[in-house]
Order: sequence, then C-alpha cells, then structure tokens
Amino acid sequence: MAAVTVWEPRAGPGPAGPHREWTAEPVSTGTTIMAVEFDGGVVIGADSRTTTGAYIANRVTDKLTPVHDRIFCCRSGSAADTQAVADAVAYQLAFHSVELEEPPRVRTAARLFQQSCYRYREELSAGIIVAGWDPRRGGQVYVVPMGGLLLRQPFAVGGSGSSYIYGFLDATFQPGMSRSQCQEFVARALALAMVRDGSSGGVIRLAAITEEGVERTVLAGSDLPWGDGGPAV
Repeated sequence: MAAVTVWEPRAGPGPAGPHREWTAEPVSTGTTIMAVEFDGGVVIGADSRTTTGAYIANRVTDKLTPVHDRIFCCRSGSAADTQAVADAVAYQLAFHSVELEEPPRVRTAARLFQQSCYRYREELSAGIIVAGWDPRRGGQVYVVPMGGLLLRQPFAVGGSGSSYIYGFLDATFQPGMSRSQCQEFVARALALAMVRDGSSGGVIRLAAITEEGVERTVLAGSDLPWGDGGPAV
C-alpha cells in the first residue's frame, strides 16, 4: 500500500507559509491616541480600529474613556487591560470626589493610572494618556507609557501609529493654539497615522473638554482630513 502523507499545521511560531499555526502566534496590538492642551481645556482624539494580529476585531471602538465628568483617558495596548485599569480608576475617583465634596483633580487621576500601571507593569500591556479639566489647573495632559512613568506634556501621542507622525507633530505644533486649531491639529495627525499604520484606522473620535463640559465629534468617510486617500501629492 502506498504511503499517505498527512500535512499538519506547524506548532509554535515559524516562517510564513501555508502550514503556519496562527493561533499559537503572539497577538499584536495597534492604535493611535493623542491629546493637546489649550487655554481653557484639552482636545483628545483616537482612531477606532481594534486589531487581533492581522484580523480587525472592531472597526468603531471608542478609545476615549471617561473616568469622571471632565477627565478622560485615551487607551492603547491591550483593550482588556486598559479597560480594566480605567474601570478601577473611575471607581476610585468616584469615592474620592464624594470624600472631598468637589470634583477630583486631573493629576489625581493620572497618579492613580500611574500607580496601577507601575505596580502591574509585568502583567499589563497598557499605554495611557490622561487628559481633562479641573478648577485648580485648568486643562492638563498627562502621559503614562508602558512601565508606569508619569509626565505632564503640552501634547501627547501614543500607540503604534505615533511613530509615523512625530515629524509632522514637531513641525506643526505651536504653543497657545486655540480650541479649533487643536481640533484640526489632532484630526490631521490622526488621519496621517491612519493612512500609514496598518493597525490604525476606522473613524476619528474627538472630544473637547472644558469647564462647560465635554463636546464629542466623530469624523468618518469624506469628513476625514484628505478623505480616505491620504494627503494630496
């Protein structure tokens, strides 16, 4: 009887080919998040694509997560990890606000994120931008990269798409921009990242946070800067 050859999937990571076992490969994550301070508040933004390796799990994810009335976080990394940390911080801020009988400070929220990300730095895949407004310091942007560092910056960007737009950000950012200028700045930067980064895409979600409250905007399709095809050549 002739021998029968049975083809089996390759176990573990290996070179690309028809027998690659994709379920055993590490999952890559990607996103682009951003926040900018202006006089009177902050503008935050993010793309909406959630990827599981090469598979797009969700095209319209909301990565702008409120943790209090005027404090938001922008999430990059593992969706499960960042959502869990955001829920824990929101829970802590709610009790803190009741105890103080006043709204919590943005710096307090950023410190809570920093403590969790540092304490569980070996287990979590979470890069966070914390932004918001409070009566003491106005609009503020804090960045908590993977590992648990905490920095306040006039603008911050994160996620896999950020590496494609640092040159644009350095050339375009100007201190003292107005709210509308910040919104345009964030939208253009995110659109550039979405064109170039395969793990960023979908729609652009923006939010302006001021003393008056939160105003959210969604840019999709032809409303995206340069439409769907990138900047004109």
